Amino acid sequence: MSESDKNNNAAASFWSVRNGLVLLALVGLALFSGYQYGCMQSVQVAKDQDIQAAMDAIAAEKRELAALRDDMEAELDALALRIGSLRANLLRLNALGERLVAVGKLDEQEFDFSSEPPQGGVDQDTQEPVLTSDLESELARLTRAFRDREHKLLLLEDLLARRKVRDQVIPSGRPLKHGYISSGFGRRTDPFTGKKKYHKGIDFAGKQGSEVLAVAAGVVTKSGRMTGYGNVVEIRHADGYVTRYAHNQENLVEVGDRVEKGEPIAMLGSTGRSSGPHVHFEVIKGNKVVNPARFIKGG
Repeated sequence: MSESDKNNNAAASFWSVRNGLVLLALVGLALFSGYQYGCMQSVQVAKDQDIQAAMDAIAAEKRELAALRDDMEAELDALALRIGSLRANLLRLNALGERLVAVGKLDEQEFDFSSEPPQGGVDQDTQEPVLTSDLESELARLTRAFRDREHKLLLLEDLLARRKVRDQVIPSGRPLKHGYISSGFGRRTDPFTGKKKYHKGIDFAGKQGSEVLAVAAGVVTKSGRMTGYGNVVEIRHADGYVTRYAHNQENLVEVGDRVEKGEPIAMLGSTGRSSGPHVHFEVIKGNKVVNPARFIKGG
């Protein structure tokens, strides 16, 4: 092979190698660029995902805050409604208390249902939302008012119950619905002898056969005949009181019977030492006869 051919072959090989290297470099550059682009795309996708996740979290927080706000508004509305209901109930309690005081003829200043309950003490300043503070203050005021009214009503209930029981068991009132006093208590002229004698009770004249009534609740301790009294009923009451109803046409109760105030115990008559239909009414305490007049007036 000539020297010229060798040179030509060498040149061809050189350019072939050079072109191969250039092509390889271009391929490598392309691959690197693709890798870089892929990395950038991955980073961008990751950033986009992070941003979307953050936006989703913010949206979730907004929804939760909106739900909390709605719940709070609903609770405040319910609280305001409850306060309105408590106010209405308090007005009814006040009206009831005032009626009980009036009916019981009690001291209006002692049982005052028109003013706030007395209170005192040192309050510490606090910073609270106005709406919440106002509602809590109103609830606290109503709570104090209810406690005060409850205490007064319990006292009223106890006082009136005691009075009712006392009115039931302590002799008071008249033994007849219709009739008049025909003879009083104390010294009088005996209708049979004309002499001055001591009358131990009060006589109530009325219509024959009308009902004789118990003037207090108690237990019948006697129902039968007594010399001078004719048919008689005796009832034992609280505090050692005994009431006696004499000259009855007929007794309606028996020994051991429990009778209530105002219950019929006999029929009006004129048995025993009597000049006409009437009931001889006596009040006895500690085996001593007392004037029934004050019990009659008390009734």
